[in-house]
Amino acid sequence: MDMKVLLISVLLGFVPHVRSKTDSNICISANAKTCGECIQIEPQCAWCKDPGFKHSRCDDRDSLEKVGCTPLGIENPRGTVTIDKNKPVTNRKVDGGQNLRPDEITQIQPQKLTLNLRSGESQKFTLKFKRAEDYPIDLYFLMDLSDSMDINLKNVKNLGTELAREMQHITKDLRIGFGSFLEKLVMPYILMTPKFLKNPCFPRHCSPPFSYKNVLNLTDDGALFTQEVSKQQTSGNLDFPEAGFDAIMQAAVCTEVIGWRNVTRLLVFSTDAGFHFAGDGKLGGIVRPNDGKCHLENNMYTMSNFFDYPSISQLVDTLSDNNIQTIFAVTQQFRDLYQELSALIPKSAVGTLSTNSSNVIQLIIDAYNSLSSEVILENSRLPENVSISYISHCKNGVSQEGENGRKCSDISIGDEVMFDIEITAKGCPSKGKSETIKINPLGFSEKVEIVLNFICECECRKEGIQNSPECSDGNGTLECGICRCNEGRLGRLCECSQDEVPTDDLDAKCRGDNKLDICSNNGECVCGTCECKKRENPEEIYSGKFCECDNFSCDRSNNQLCGGHGRCECKKCICDANYTGSACDCSLDTSTCLASNKQICNGRGICECGVCKCTDQKFEGPTCEICPNCSRICNQHKDCVECRQFHTGSKKQTCEEDCRSFNITLVKTKEELPQPNGQPINTCKERDVDDCWFFFTYTTKNDDSFDVFVADIKECPSGPDIIPIVAGVVTGIVLIGLALLLIWKLLMIIHDRREFTKFEKEKMNAKWDTGENPIYKSAVTTVVNPKYEGKL
Repeated sequence: MDMKVLLISVLLGFVPHVRSKTDSNICISANAKTCGECIQIEPQCAWCKDPGFKHSRCDDRDSLEKVGCTPLGIENPRGTVTIDKNKPVTNRKVDGGQNLRPDEITQIQPQKLTLNLRSGESQKFTLKFKRAEDYPIDLYFLMDLSDSMDINLKNVKNLGTELAREMQHITKDLRIGFGSFLEKLVMPYILMTPKFLKNPCFPRHCSPPFSYKNVLNLTDDGALFTQEVSKQQTSGNLDFPEAGFDAIMQAAVCTEVIGWRNVTRLLVFSTDAGFHFAGDGKLGGIVRPNDGKCHLENNMYTMSNFFDYPSISQLVDTLSDNNIQTIFAVTQQFRDLYQELSALIPKSAVGTLSTNSSNVIQLIIDAYNSLSSEVILENSRLPENVSISYISHCKNGVSQEGENGRKCSDISIGDEVMFDIEITAKGCPSKGKSETIKINPLGFSEKVEIVLNFICECECRKEGIQNSPECSDGNGTLECGICRCNEGRLGRLCECSQDEVPTDDLDAKCRGDNKLDICSNNGECVCGTCECKKRENPEEIYSGKFCECDNFSCDRSNNQLCGGHGRCECKKCICDANYTGSACDCSLDTSTCLASNKQICNGRGICECGVCKCTDQKFEGPTCEICPNCSRICNQHKDCVECRQFHTGSKKQTCEEDCRSFNITLVKTKEELPQPNGQPINTCKERDVDDCWFFFTYTTKNDDSFDVFVADIKECPSGPDIIPIVAGVVTGIVLIGLALLLIWKLLMIIHDRREFTKFEKEKMNAKWDTGENPIYKSAVTTVVNPKYEGKL
């Protein structure tokens, strides 16, 4: 039994395997004409370059070797990963560690790789990231100098020295700069009158309005920062939102003017108002989109009135490209607005601004710690048909995939995390065979350079023989076993001249009537004649003038071509004798439809393809001999059986006329009645006029007469026994009466006890009158002698 199950399992697994090999071999079905086309189909596809190879040259390696391709003749290039620069990550401590220049500190490893990519084949490598100790920081403070920010400006004046002191535990190399912004100098943002332009805060004194100015380049001199910021005064404008986006854009792109180094870059944006963005400039007649370039002259933004505000997406790209992490220090009123903006800008944070100077410093430190504790990998734009995926291995053994695979959180100084990166190409890019992409942690200046070389051609192409005699007497180059025709020549062996036979005529000769496909997509047009493709299975053949026929695409039945009872010719089954149908699955043999009475389908159906289809709805089964609803027929026949055998019933008077088709055979008991045992015999049990059960069986004959067997002995119910019934009724009445008396007695006892208890309670609570009777006179009279003084 186990061997049978195993054999069946093997066969079931083998059949789909064979079909998948013959019908779903993508290497062959893609009909690659060159080695380069072949290796771009799938990673398993290889090319046979042996001369004179008669089979399909493009197939998997094992199949090529099986049909005679030599191992040295198989071209099957594979992708590779080469590490070109692999400087270890910096490992030192802040205290006692040597001072390193920013370009000497390494936080990501390796730094450069070269990937040779074959279409469909993934290449994997691992990046290590370690947050370095004492990494330099450039911090640029960008402040809104509208009149309402006067108190906050005072708090920032001492920011330089205090911030450097507070950040000693993070870095000893801190540079800080300062810039300010207000609004575009056009209506309706600024009142363009000479008086307002000179002093917009009249009668108080303040500085003239401006768009953006760089007050102090990045410097490590905290005293200079205090000195320059102390000189600043607030200004005024008409509308509440400010030109903060203009300022951020210029501060980000003017790298040399601001003095950004290739280190951690922080931009602290402080305001108590909202912001203008792309499109708002139309109110002032400014419609030219922001160009994202530096326009600082003498540290002033000079193109404010010429370019519109940047868009949010433009700002996001600029900050990301320049590795700038943004900290929004805003008032509580606008915290929610900038929280939504921060959600759109990677590596940004939001803090609440207050009037306390120490709060500003703590806000910056907290925001920096929050930003630097998360590393997010970002890659530059990928070439066409190239995909990349990440798997992160973070602290405490946490691994993530998908979009979360790009990042690790809660990273402290000195922690190492790993990223597994997989790059896959699908085909070759149209621009060239080599592309370069970069991967960098957001907010960090270091980048990993990855050179992508695409394997688009086979090595055997370099060994091509020009003007080879094999290619129609030198009309082509023999490459990888096939001919690459010279200009103006056509055909598999370059045997046709394009000048002699126009290409349009060649294609027309390879198309069938009213068809667009050349050679029915099953072959090549060679000099006006179709050469049909070859299949992996040599028994499967395309044929016909236009390769429109084949011997393997016919209908199947029971997983067999033409049901195993015919042959496939030009996609149509030619059936063997006694078989018909599109898949030769309809047998003309009627032996399987013979019923037990030797009739086809018991005379109550037709035989189609060796299977009975019952025409009499009362019958079913493989030969229409089963009648599941014949119990109702028993009821229809009972009157005739009763009158013919027992001379009783409703048809007693008309029995001879109505029941002449019934042939009655008498047996003694119901056990002697014929049993079905696979025969078309129906058993019945019916009740007669005396309420007795009688039993019979019947068989329907072809002439609609009935052969009936009737049991002579009936089953009649016995009459009731009167004495036990009467005794039972009397006993029941007596018992019910006694039960009712007992219940009545119980209720009376309960009632009496309740009444007695009530009487006793009232007796105890009675209060009797103790006063004297007014008509009562005592029998004792007391007389007092007036002379008696109580002396003896």
